[in-house]
Amino acid sequence: MAPTATIFLDIDNTLYSASTGISAAMGKKIHDYFTSLGLDEEEASELHMSYYKQYGLALRGLILHHQVDPVDFDRKCDGALPLEDLIKPDPSLRKLLQDIDRSKANVWALTNAYRPHAERVLRILNLEDQIDGLVYCNYTQPNFVCKPDAQFYHEALEKAGVSDPATCYFVDDNRINVDAARALGWGHVAHFLEKGLVHVEGGKVKEIGSEKLGDGNNGVEVINRLEELRKIWREVFK
Repeated sequence: MAPTATIFLDIDNTLYSASTGISAAMGKKIHDYFTSLGLDEEEASELHMSYYKQYGLALRGLILHHQVDPVDFDRKCDGALPLEDLIKPDPSLRKLLQDIDRSKANVWALTNAYRPHAERVLRILNLEDQIDGLVYCNYTQPNFVCKPDAQFYHEALEKAGVSDPATCYFVDDNRINVDAARALGWGHVAHFLEKGLVHVEGGKVKEIGSEKLGDGNNGVEVINRLEELRKIWREVFK
């Protein structure tokens, strides 16, 4: 019997904890990229946050307003991160994915990163063989889309061969991305919220959970450990 459900897992700050410091390292790389374009420190910081909020990814603003080469950006930012020093395989996470009943659900990764970064993270975490497919931002495509753009979610369903969004399961650390999926009819969505930890978003340091983006209702489950998926999505586990 073919699986009838599809699980989409965000990668960055979801499959590993915000405590790794990767978001801070990434924020520094992106800030340096802005300043390399001739912007002063303050202007770079303001535009970084502005583009992140407006487009979902600072890179989209850089492409639109500064004509940067997205592949060059990826090489100097994501590609330059010392990921091997910051993350390592987590046997309990691997077991969590292994315990998903594959006769009921396929498992895909859904990320705003470019393919090389996504595959690198999955490889370091020793999860490559647990992921059936990958939806990523294709930096080589003009006007590529990303979460929370509705088109990105529509393309994800098409790539995964999903006809009914109500059969989708999705977890992401960004509440805006989760709410966007829910608004499109994705049936089972979860917000991974490591409340109290600090991460960098749009180049700014923020305490996770410090601002209210939703009340945890309206079909959105809020979890602070991925292990909680066993409870809220028990029907897709062995």
